[in-house]
Order: sequence, then structure tokens, then C-alpha cells
Amino acid sequence: MLRPFDELRRYAIGAIDGEVGEVTDAYFDDASWTVRYLVVDTGTWLPGRHVLVSPRAVTSIDAPGRRIVTDLTRQQVRDAPGADAARPVSRQREMELAVYYSYPYYWAGPYRWGPTPSPMAGAAAPPLAEPGVPHAGRERGGDPNLRSVREVLGYGLAATDGDLGHVEDMLVDEASWAIRYFVVDPRSWWPGPHVLIPVDWITGVSWFDRVVRVDVTRDAVRGAPEYIAPEDAPRAGGVGDRPRLSRADEERLYGHYGRPGYWAREPRFWLLLPPAA
Repeated sequence: MLRPFDELRRYAIGAIDGEVGEVTDAYFDDASWTVRYLVVDTGTWLPGRHVLVSPRAVTSIDAPGRRIVTDLTRQQVRDAPGADAARPVSRQREMELAVYYSYPYYWAGPYRWGPTPSPMAGAAAPPLAEPGVPHAGRERGGDPNLRSVREVLGYGLAATDGDLGHVEDMLVDEASWAIRYFVVDPRSWWPGPHVLIPVDWITGVSWFDRVVRVDVTRDAVRGAPEYIAPEDAPRAGGVGDRPRLSRADEERLYGHYGRPGYWAREPRFWLLLPPAA
């Protein structure tokens, strides 16, 4: 299931024994474009505090209830290392969080989530290394480049031959927590509908200029299938049943561009390779 970040951003976070807050942002790494942490405002429960919740803690997403369900307790969240929303997350802070929650390091290992291809892949995680020592396996090197999703919303998109518009939202795969698509508003250059651009077509990002460059032409985008956000789609019956992007929709999109879909190019146990030099 692919979910718009703008929808997730308003969800409550549920612990085993009650609510702990609300999602206000998320941090992703700019190598694999995978959401690594949800930024949670603990509200009146712990006033003035923000905490980071890893997708490893998520057990389900209750769309009708607008709630992300976790296997955490309120006490765990209360005692967890805090987060400063105004400062970047350091690798040291990530290691502290991993040790606190007994999670394997996502950056050490062959898959998107280190020893597993998804945060809840069903395989037993290897034991953590000692604090401050990288987990056994291939270290992907250096501090992570964690970026705020909310910061990237509004970035410009540049095709190979000109402006494409701006990033209005992102679609997140709730199984792997990979960001799969940008939702693009193209109205700065033509009065067309919203369209999707896969993030694996990114050729470069100018973080200073707030521009993402993608390997696609404007003419190709002009004729691409329209994207209709779930909140704008007609409702079939009850709450939470608005149609969402299906695999058939994705196949139609990739077919329009004449490119294979990510599901055909990623093996079941996806290997995260270092970015090309």
C-alpha cells in the first residue's frame, strides 16, 4: 500500500497502552530515499517534546482511525532519547536510539534495513553490536544524510529539458517505508493535472537551490497518467475506502514511460548498493 505523506503527517501514534502523540514530520536518508524515523510531537502528554519512532516499531496502519499502531509502551517513549526538531539527527543519536530499542543498525548489512529488506521482514534480527561499534556487515560509510520530508515538499523539479513544477507530496510504501513517488504539481509550466515521478529517476539534488533533477522529458510528463489523491477520489461507501494507487495504475504509469517498474527491478530481498561515484 502506498500512502501520501500528507496523510500520514496527521496520524496519531498509538502505543500498546495509549496514545503518545502525532506525526509532524519524517526523516529519510537521501541515498535510498527510505523513511527512517517518524517525528512525533508528544503534545499535552509530554509538553514541548519530540521523539523519533522507527518504522521498525510499526505493527499496522489504521487508516479509518487515522492512527499508526506500534509495539511500544508509553514508558518506552517517555524514556527514549529525545529529538531536537531544529537540528539534524547525528549518527551517534541514531546509534543511541538503536541500542535503546534493541534494533539492528539499518546502515550495516546488505538490505534496505540492514539485515532485512523491510523493517518488519519477519526474520530474527542479529544481536546489536556494542554501543558505538557498527553492526557486523558492510558499513555504508560516513554519517547518514537524513532529510526532512516537510523540507523537501515545495522543492522544484527539473526535467532534462526544463522545469516540471514542484514536489507537492510523496507516496510512501508502507511495507518497506521506501519513498516511491513524488506527487508533482506542474501548473508552473502548463495547466495539467497532478502526476507522479518515481524517485529512482532522480539524477541529482541541489539542496541549496531546492531543486531535484530527474531523468525524464517535459513532453513525456505532459502525457502521463493523472494522479488523483485519495482525499480527492470518489468514495465507494464507508470511511477509509477511497481508491488508492493500485499496481495496475503503477504498471500503466511505467508503461507510459516505457520503463520497468521498481517491483520488477528489485529482487524480493533487495540489495542496497552504494551510490555510483
